[in-house]
Amino acid sequence: MIILGLDPSLSCTGWGVIRAEGSRLSHVANGQVKTDAKAPMALRLAHLQTALADVIVSHRPDRAACEEVFVNKNPQSTLKLAQARGAVLAACGAANLPVNEHAARLVKKAVVGTGAADKAQVQAMLKVLLPGAAIAGADAADALAAAIADAHLSKSW
Repeated sequence: MIILGLDPSLSCTGWGVIRAEGSRLSHVANGQVKTDAKAPMALRLAHLQTALADVIVSHRPDRAACEEVFVNKNPQSTLKLAQARGAVLAACGAANLPVNEHAARLVKKAVVGTGAADKAQVQAMLKVLLPGAAIAGADAADALAAAIADAHLSKSW
């Protein structure tokens, strides 16, 4: 089973691909898609969708995993996140790729063991779970965590 993890953001969307064979997980690839903050919104969203469509074509995942949306204190930030998330989900939908959505606390609990884990703890566990993987940045790490959580959680379904 190949799982594409996604961490949507308008400025920098993270993605990570893992292979799950039984309880064994292995790193396939990861990266980040950055958009130009000065570009018009429509072009930024199109860039996200096109770049992730390329990732899907390149790695041919069986399914995707994405954190559920959370509400920021700033309504503008929440709206931008929702728009980026829409572009990411549209790329999955266009490829007929099923997407599982998980709460951020559930992702952290599945990877670290506690839903209150911070980013440093998640990144430390990724080094243990995916030894030798060169992780492109914090957003890619969050995407890999979503994929790992999905692999663990799908076994309990």
